[in-house]
Amino acid sequence: MSGALLAERRKKAAAIIALLKKLYPEIRVSLNHSNPWELLVAVVLSAQCTDKKVNEVTADLFKKYPKFEDYLRAKQSAFEKDIKSTGFYRNKAKNILLAAKLVKEQFDGKVPCTMEELITIPGVGRKTANVILEAAYGIVEGVAVDTHVRRLTRLWGLTENIDPEKIERDLMEIIPRGEWRNLSLRIIMYGREYCSAKKHNHSECPVSKLKV
Repeated sequence: MSGALLAERRKKAAAIIALLKKLYPEIRVSLNHSNPWELLVAVVLSAQCTDKKVNEVTADLFKKYPKFEDYLRAKQSAFEKDIKSTGFYRNKAKNILLAAKLVKEQFDGKVPCTMEELITIPGVGRKTANVILEAAYGIVEGVAVDTHVRRLTRLWGLTENIDPEKIERDLMEIIPRGEWRNLSLRIIMYGREYCSAKKHNHSECPVSKLKV
């Protein structure tokens, strides 16, 4: 990336972040959970599924499996039925139950708090790991890139990449580390409220009206 392009993207990113912070001054992870393991389960379930639906499913799921050890004893066929409405339930069930076994065997039953360890867990990539680190442990390692973040940062000209990890690297290069925390959540909220993936007039979106 050339110096001129880098400077241009940093200026644009700063203006966008300032707007997002005005629109969403107070935010929190919308996935209901009471501990790091439940957060991991909820984030895995949220792939290609709305947070609202995940919260509906986990309301019953976390009652049926109140302890981490309950996941170690769970049968995949039964677990699939418990999470079926979140979509892609077979793969999600497989990953969650394998994750429970690995967390038990490798991390003494506690969800680890480093990026390097988290991404060794089935179903956990950098996006999921970033969410867990920030929401469960207050640790900021990067920027969680989900479908909203991928779509909007490309639309805004902050990256031309498609791969989430490359997009994350681009964002980390142009955005100060102190702004990484909560950035993804603000972008997601903006995408849901103002700039969805459905066809619409982007000129009416708040970011499009910025003078940068």
